Amino acid sequence: MDRLTAQLTFLAEIDRLKGVLRQTRALAGERHENSAEHSWHLALMALTLAEHADEPVDLERVVRMVLVHDLVEIEAGDTFVYDTAARDAQAASEAAAAERLFGLLPPDQAAEFRALWDDFESFASPESRYAKALDRLNPILLNLASGGLAWLDHGVTLEQALAVNRPIAEASATLWEVAQAALREAERRGYLAG
Repeated sequence: MDRLTAQLTFLAEIDRLKGVLRQTRALAGERHENSAEHSWHLALMALTLAEHADEPVDLERVVRMVLVHDLVEIEAGDTFVYDTAARDAQAASEAAAAERLFGLLPPDQAAEFRALWDDFESFASPESRYAKALDRLNPILLNLASGGLAWLDHGVTLEQALAVNRPIAEASATLWEVAQAALREAERRGYLAG
């Protein structure tokens, strides 16, 4: 397979991300967002909120990272962040999906995209910490705006939400303050289980 054919095959395959529904509802709450919308929104969040990262970040790398981080959901599905048992079991499935999906690309691009995905998962670089913080902040803001529908559907408590979203604090004290305030407001409004 020549380079362009491989790239076009990959692009056709990743279009399937539009069909992966997440637990979080789109802003108005009338439907679940899909993973492609989520990735797009994270890329714009990364550009918009970069000044609030506690460490200097390579913004281009962050944007690239958030655009590829959920591609594995095409095969592995979306795992609700509060479902710890499913989340633990998901790692092997996502790694296999990454191997297959990125393997559709020419070797240099396959290695590059896989490295971005591995970095996001590692939470080891300033870029992965910032990207992961955005990945956690986004559903908090959407849940608050949509009446907490995903939280209520799954009986999420304030304590669970604070614990699961604590990685935000590793990337940005400011965004962690925003997240905590949003979660406390959600509890005040009755969007989190008691």
